[in-house]
Amino acid sequence: MSRYRTQAITARAALVPPPEADLAYAQTAADATAFARDLINTPANDLTPRALAQAAVDVAAANGATVRRYVGDELLAANFPTVHAVGRAGAIAPELVDFEWGNAAHPRVTLVGKGVCFDSGGLDIKPPSGMLLMKKDMGGAACVLALAQLIMQNQLPVRLRVVIPAVENAIAGNAFRPGDVLATRAGLSVEVGNTDAEGRLILCDALALADAEAPDLLIDMATLTGAARVALGPEVPALFTSDATLAKELMNAGAAETDPLWQLPLWSSYDDELSSKIADLNNVSASGFSGSIIAGLFLQRFVTQAKQWVHLDLYAWNAKDRPGRPVGAEAQCVRALFAYLQSRFAG
Repeated sequence: MSRYRTQAITARAALVPPPEADLAYAQTAADATAFARDLINTPANDLTPRALAQAAVDVAAANGATVRRYVGDELLAANFPTVHAVGRAGAIAPELVDFEWGNAAHPRVTLVGKGVCFDSGGLDIKPPSGMLLMKKDMGGAACVLALAQLIMQNQLPVRLRVVIPAVENAIAGNAFRPGDVLATRAGLSVEVGNTDAEGRLILCDALALADAEAPDLLIDMATLTGAARVALGPEVPALFTSDATLAKELMNAGAAETDPLWQLPLWSSYDDELSSKIADLNNVSASGFSGSIIAGLFLQRFVTQAKQWVHLDLYAWNAKDRPGRPVGAEAQCVRALFAYLQSRFAG
């Protein structure tokens, strides 16, 4: 990213591809990676919910997709109450972008990306050190848009749908509170145990929308829990699905693309940790254990019709320099997922 530099970068490496290289794919993959990295690296004062939503609209428009966009109180009228609740305290109104591309007769692949443009933690405010990288809390949305761009530019034979809820989790007099009970698109009521578990709240409405048409494959991507980073570190996103064959195929694709994924269980006996005395469920567990699994189980409550569902809890950031992966934003899972989709639907 050179947007914030006053002096141009002049020295750049020259890549020499082997004769058998698929240069067309390599260029689209490089463009998608750069696009996701630039979105994630952009500071939150510039990448507002409006700007993220516009980026999604621009990707859709550039590839001939059909777009619907809901802004501010339109979210309430369209029955996205948790997206509105989480984002209403922000200076920029929350949004949700929903776009579709491809032949309706093709297999339905739907992508949902968490778009929290900055996460203060809300009224359960984060410490200063915990906010330093929170501009990247829309990393799931950025990676979903990068993957969608790859799919459309390479003309995969799928009917693609993309849903991006875009919010800022801010603090103001109208912020949602611990102890509030929120309605959801799916009809379940959720008690707010912690306002810093806001990502799963905006995702539950987005997933309910995506799930309603029973897609063949539903994938959500989110920078969701610190627990996943404790378990697997920053370089390995956590993969959740109840389909063992699908998990194995995705992990194999990740290994082949050097874009790793690793499965963690949706351990059903932990599901009662989400119980609430006054609502259908709580957004957090009362214990401090198995946080990434609890988050996955929460999201699973809102996926009832999709033929296959995958939840990816990623970091979207390189904590250390590696070849081709400088410190900063990273488009995790994008190449792995594209390779899998290409093999499954175009192989």
